[in-house]
Amino acid sequence: MKVAIVGASGAVGQEFLKVLEERNFPMDELILFGSSRSAGKTYTFKGKTLTVKELKHNDDFKDIDIALTSAGGGTSKDFAETITKHGTIMIDNSSAFRMDEDVPLVVPEVNAEDCKNAPRNIIANPNCTTIQMVVALKPINDISHIKQVHVSTYQASSGAGASGMAELENQTKAIVEGKDIDVSAFQYQLAMNLIPQVDVFTDNSYTKEEMKMFNETRKIMHSDIRVSATCVRVPILRAHSESIWLETENAIAPEEAKEAFRKAEGVVLMDNPENKEYPMPLFLAGKDEVFVGRIRSDLANPNGLAFWCVSDQIKKGAALNAVQIAEYMIKEGLIK
Repeated sequence: MKVAIVGASGAVGQEFLKVLEERNFPMDELILFGSSRSAGKTYTFKGKTLTVKELKHNDDFKDIDIALTSAGGGTSKDFAETITKHGTIMIDNSSAFRMDEDVPLVVPEVNAEDCKNAPRNIIANPNCTTIQMVVALKPINDISHIKQVHVSTYQASSGAGASGMAELENQTKAIVEGKDIDVSAFQYQLAMNLIPQVDVFTDNSYTKEEMKMFNETRKIMHSDIRVSATCVRVPILRAHSESIWLETENAIAPEEAKEAFRKAEGVVLMDNPENKEYPMPLFLAGKDEVFVGRIRSDLANPNGLAFWCVSDQIKKGAALNAVQIAEYMIKEGLIK
């Protein structure tokens, strides 16, 4: 088994290295690819030094079984044929193929079996905000069909990659030291601020990030569910948070929802308000699961529930989800 990471020097690429090692992923060789700027950089994996190769249109992927790609949508589109032409399975973290009908969009806890129909040898990794939401929605949807969701997201600086985290750290330091603040990764200063815009606005006044949550959720859940989102960038380093209101066809009591969350794959129930126990990004960065709490009936809707969820979007929202897809495909004999 040979595995490649494309975009090895980025935030998600670095997380791929950590996750593959943590999970002792079954492989014989790991090969790193990157841009011409990254080529020649070295990284340590299981005590061995690996050197990044420049990604080129050649036959470097001929003997590679799985390519975990996170180098941006443009690169994914440009190199998809080069990566897959010899049979390599490309698990892509960009938005390039997510809504293509012949590319499955997969969150293993929700729709792993979609991996069995990948005619282009491409599996798409969903948007980070969508991943954590659908993991939390599935146990509720299994009880009663979810008709609609309203969600406000509180998205960490790491959603913009390593440069976003560095900018938040630098801005915070500049404020403390009374220095001028540089702004480049986000639309405005993020330190001591909230920015109600993630990605660019579309014609309907929702951002692309918000429309991803609408469209991707329907595809993953094979559902007519409607999602109305407001995505907000917050001055947090890692882990996204979401405040979710949902309406089901039949009323679900909070205790029934809690029991479903307790049993759900990939979910950790953290709901003890009497002891101030609820999910917070400060304590959950680096964790694998989606954490849910503040579960209660929606006072504005008799068939409604409200809850809060937190997950590390570099890990479960990107690298871990992709690796879990690969693990499922190996287990099912889809990759040999």
